Amino acid sequence: MKAAVVQDFAQPLVIEDRPVPTPAPHQVLVRLEASGICHTDIHAAHGDWPVKPSPPFVPGHEGVGIVEAVGGQVRHTKAGERVAIAWLADACGRCDHCVSGWETLCLGQHNSGYSVDGAYAEYALAHGDYVVPVPDGIDPLDAAPLTCAGVTTYKALKVSGARPGTRVLVSGIGGLGHLALQYARVFGAETIAVDITDDKLALARELGADHVLDARTQDIAAEVQKLGGADAAIALAVSNASFQAAYASLRRGGTLVLVALPAGGKLELPVFETVLNGTKVTGSIVGTRQDLAEVFRLHALGRTRVIRETRKLDDVNTCIEEVLAGKVSARLVFDLRS
Repeated sequence: MKAAVVQDFAQPLVIEDRPVPTPAPHQVLVRLEASGICHTDIHAAHGDWPVKPSPPFVPGHEGVGIVEAVGGQVRHTKAGERVAIAWLADACGRCDHCVSGWETLCLGQHNSGYSVDGAYAEYALAHGDYVVPVPDGIDPLDAAPLTCAGVTTYKALKVSGARPGTRVLVSGIGGLGHLALQYARVFGAETIAVDITDDKLALARELGADHVLDARTQDIAAEVQKLGGADAAIALAVSNASFQAAYASLRRGGTLVLVALPAGGKLELPVFETVLNGTKVTGSIVGTRQDLAEVFRLHALGRTRVIRETRKLDDVNTCIEEVLAGKVSARLVFDLRS
């Protein structure tokens, strides 16, 4: 099988021909149809974060494909089903986080394309209990970005407390942000979209944002405060300055949800204003299997639209350059079906 492999953090990925793996008793073998490119994959390939993966490894945690073989202990998935391989490869299933609906905080978790090989390949192994069924009728090229970009922003909106009558700012209208904006609208919120490129600002308008702000030419915090301030701000732009602007845009009692993970990212908080304003600052990391099932259901109902471009796995290094240069409209997806 063909696989894109990180051999060295300082070198481009290498396309290798590897044997098709055999599933262990708890695993399934998935013949991949699509795999999205997430910025996290690039951080992984470059070893950007404090906890680093161990080369050689295969990145990718937006994998969608057909189950071809199942291990003897697998009970909830069978051959022929279309499933998604998400960031949460598995968790312990027993700790307080796992049993209380916060499995993504489990200290014993493994992560696809990071601590175990992921979906930049024609085949991948996955834990039979942690793949998520993809409903009939959803294009696998749409399902792939929903498996991370979708579930991550959907969870962030849940965490934010967004609901009808609230005002939500989405900072960064890219692969994640274009979906966050749609989920904010699904939740019934008034929406504010912020970006620094003409095409992303145009995309925000096309997707129905109530207010569109250009951070190159406008004081974001001042403009949002004129509207009454944001009840919630979803920080998706990979920029410390964008975090500060999002924080300053909040109204009293507002919530800043940090999602983007820039290398060396920091946020300085004024303690006095944070206390007096009752401001809440929280992090949100992907979503659970249940969250992803809800994301797929919303998409099947026609509530969301995935903006994507398709590529071939052989072009993985060019794709990474495109993402880093900001040349991608929203999400790149490897089409692995041919």
